[in-house]
Amino acid sequence: MIDEIQTVARELPPESTQQAVGYPTLFLLVALGSLVPVVPTGALVSSAAVVALHQTSPFALLFVFVVASAAAFLGDVCLYWLGQRGVRSKNGSRWLEAITRRAAPERLAQAQAKLDERGGTVLVLSRLMPAGRIPVMLACLLGRMPLRRFARGDVPACLAWAATYQLIGILGGSLFPEPWQGVVAAVALTLLISGAPAVWRRLRARFGDGTGGAAA
Repeated sequence: MIDEIQTVARELPPESTQQAVGYPTLFLLVALGSLVPVVPTGALVSSAAVVALHQTSPFALLFVFVVASAAAFLGDVCLYWLGQRGVRSKNGSRWLEAITRRAAPERLAQAQAKLDERGGTVLVLSRLMPAGRIPVMLACLLGRMPLRRFARGDVPACLAWAATYQLIGILGGSLFPEPWQGVVAAVALTLLISGAPAVWRRLRARFGDGTGGAAA
């Protein structure tokens, strides 16, 4: 299996072709992942950063950062605009329903409290926290935050998000000589970071239920 991966890696197209195809693809996938939160966009950015790290172009990493942050911002703004239409509509919309289904009631309550306390700065933290973006966005929608104000807060959030996951990719790519090895390491680390909070919540809920049962 490893030999096959190495063979594919050696047969990759030249850098110019990779960039001509890779940057538009990265933009589309990140924008789609921001609009429909099912694509692991963080892993995409980390993988693209690994590939860019091994390229000779001095601006490859900068292009990845610009493309990823711009695509994330576009996806967020479009999703928020669609959510606003649902809030204003008497019957709501499927986009608002999709956002609501992905936000647990307790996470939404926490997001609303943080939004009241910190204002738009909570958008930056929500982008960096796994599964934190949707509850905060829904809290902004229910709080009737104007689109322009949301967009202003979302700009630094997307920049910080792109920089964080690009750094993960750079670290993964620096540890291994082959790009595919760095990609595997970066994706594994990204998925570990994204899934750790959910695993922790499940373990804490199970441990709490167990102690509660024992106490009864």
